[in-house]
This record gives sequence, C-alpha cells and structure tokens, in this order.
Amino acid sequence: MAAMDWLDDVKWDVQGLVPVIAQEQGTGDVLMLAWMNREALRQTAALGRAVYFSRSRGKLWFKGEDSGHVQTVHEIRIDCDRDVLLLRVTQQGHQPGIACHTGRHSCFFSRLGDGAWQAVDAVLKDPRAIYG
Repeated sequence: MAAMDWLDDVKWDVQGLVPVIAQEQGTGDVLMLAWMNREALRQTAALGRAVYFSRSRGKLWFKGEDSGHVQTVHEIRIDCDRDVLLLRVTQQGHQPGIACHTGRHSCFFSRLGDGAWQAVDAVLKDPRAIYG
C-alpha cells in the first residue's frame, strides 16, 4: 500500500473531492475546472489520461468519453496547501482542442465587461454535432 501514500497527501474536502484545473501544455491556456476523487486521481496518474469525478452524475468521468475530446496528461501538480490540483494536458480531438461542452476551446470563454458577462471566444464546433 506504500505506493498509494501520495494520495493521502491530498487535502480532500468533506465529500472526498479536490478541485482540478486543466491547463493546456502548449499554450498555457486554462481549459477547465473539474473535480476528482481518489479513484479519479489514481486512474489519471496510472493512465496518463484525465479522469474526473462528475458531481452531477455521481461517478467517474473519462474526459472525452462522449465527445472524443480526451485530455492526455503530461504532468500533475499540487498547490502549496495541497487542496488544488493542476493538470498540464494536451487537449485531443478537434483542433484547436475543444475542452468545453459548449464547443469552445476553454470553459472560461466569458469576460466581465460593462457590468455583464460577455462571450469572447468563438464556438469551434456546434455542441449538437459533438453530443448528438
């Protein structure tokens, strides 16, 4: 069991989850924020592919399982408080890579301006064409 001790170093929240930021290795773009439980982090480290925990579905979620937009993981980092993870990834699928279920490169596509949120990044592919 000593090989899994590194999982004990993570400060899991009361639900047994930790927030995870996915950052594109090549550009440095922040693609998304998701959540992991112990099993998701264990599988991500073992497979070199992003596996998250879907809070809405209550189960593991292999990024790209429905869309084909898989994230290859190059590096897993933890912050100084050990309560946030950072994945450095290559976003696979449509190029440039689509990480967001809205068909955009990043989930952070809206910017605050003039007192309102404004979408500033284009839809790269219609989500209906991705998810059916």
